[in-house]
Amino acid sequence: MTAQVLVVGSANADLIVAAKRRPAGGETVLGGDTEVLPGGKGANTAVAAARLGADVALLGAVGDDAHGRLLLDSLSTSGVRTDFVRVVDRPTGLAFITVTPDGENSILVSPGANSALRPEDVTPAVAGARVLVVSLEIPLDTVDAAFTTAAAAGARTILNLSPVATVPRSTLAAVDVLLVNQHEAAWLLGGSGDASVVRTSELSALLDLGPRAAVVTAGAHGAVVVEPTGTSEVPSPQVEAVDTTGAGDAFAGALAHALGRDDSTDSRPTSLSVAVEHAVRVAAFSVTRRGAQPSYPTSAELG
Repeated sequence: MTAQVLVVGSANADLIVAAKRRPAGGETVLGGDTEVLPGGKGANTAVAAARLGADVALLGAVGDDAHGRLLLDSLSTSGVRTDFVRVVDRPTGLAFITVTPDGENSILVSPGANSALRPEDVTPAVAGARVLVVSLEIPLDTVDAAFTTAAAAGARTILNLSPVATVPRSTLAAVDVLLVNQHEAAWLLGGSGDASVVRTSELSALLDLGPRAAVVTAGAHGAVVVEPTGTSEVPSPQVEAVDTTGAGDAFAGALAHALGRDDSTDSRPTSLSVAVEHAVRVAAFSVTRRGAQPSYPTSAELG
């Protein structure tokens, strides 16, 4: 039986090094000891949702190596179903992450096994899912197949368009919620990536690309919800950031968790604004601890 929330996306081992600053071109900077932690946008999203209590499965791919075993163990321990995680003859994906004292990070991803995730893997996994959430770092034809299949099955769909890329309009037309950060939104709207884009009326143009709604995350400022009826801002709790790695994935997982459950009083689907309020809170909590998956809270920790 398929889980209520299906995540389609990458699974990577995160190789994290703390440094006083990021090196410039041709420069060597000494950093701290390397930490190896489970990560990847898809796996992170699935773990974030599972820790909040969602019934969630990951459709992804890892290699038959130590990093792959690390990821499978982390997923299982967190309560994520791994029936649809393929073990393939390629190395597990890796993310090389530099974290500076202000908690900001820069990331270089080597997709590895994630590139082996195929469109034909999608159909058996989607049946019965209430919510589908897809991130990139996987082949775009697999992304397209996931939305086509989910739309036919009547699932509520979320596209976390990160890292930002050009996707077919037919794919965007099957998206219920387009999730991007402020820089990705600027790129989609043809801008330079200036953060001010998220505070202007231009955001409504995201819906002209095809999705039925959009959510633009803005870090410590929270998020903006864009719907046909207008836009609304959801502020973030003020916290001291330790490590922002995986915060966007925590947001995506919390959003999927909220949209995958019915309102307890009248069995209606959770509204997007309420789901975003939940996601903002979870993402803010995650940046107060180091790492991606190890930083994600349970419902009990949220209080």
